[in-house]
Amino acid sequence: MLDFSPGELTAKEKKKFLIGSVIPRPIALVSTMSGDGIVNVAPFSYFNIVTYDPPMLSVAVQRSGGKSKDTARNALESREVVVQIVDSDNVAMANLASAPLGPDESELTISGFTRTESEAVRVPGVSEAKVRFETELYDSILILGDDGVPTTDILLLKVKHYHIDEAIYKDGYIDPLKLGAVSRLAGNDYAEIGRMFTVDRPE
Repeated sequence: MLDFSPGELTAKEKKKFLIGSVIPRPIALVSTMSGDGIVNVAPFSYFNIVTYDPPMLSVAVQRSGGKSKDTARNALESREVVVQIVDSDNVAMANLASAPLGPDESELTISGFTRTESEAVRVPGVSEAKVRFETELYDSILILGDDGVPTTDILLLKVKHYHIDEAIYKDGYIDPLKLGAVSRLAGNDYAEIGRMFTVDRPE
């Protein structure tokens, strides 16, 4: 077994150890809207469930040079976000949406996603997603690096409305194979759902 302390590692090594080990990671396609009405759409794999009571999701948005990305800035200003699940049918479009555009440009113009209006928030979603969660910002946490420079905006998002494609839904459950969610690995690698198995939990 190899042992390391963070002080022995470069920033790149610390990142690679985490993203190479914490796998597979679900991918959120996050929609936000600026004060000027520009719709931002971007994928994030630092994403998961926080709790179901109340229903809440988390998305960690990494900063660049200490500056917030459009997604975090829009979310903090409007306090509304739509979170969509990336699947095998839309992962190529989600990848296009990761392109570094300016705040006055929308990823809808380059990704092929189709805007669809929401029910409970002003921010639109995309119709190509089989699952959409309309959310409001519950809280946010600013993460500082060891040098004191901000590195990450963590968004805690309370679900206000659910959209589930009827093709993947039956009797209160979502069929994981029909959803076809993809996950992020390291580098440019992704994974689909593979062999599934059941392990009974202890009584």
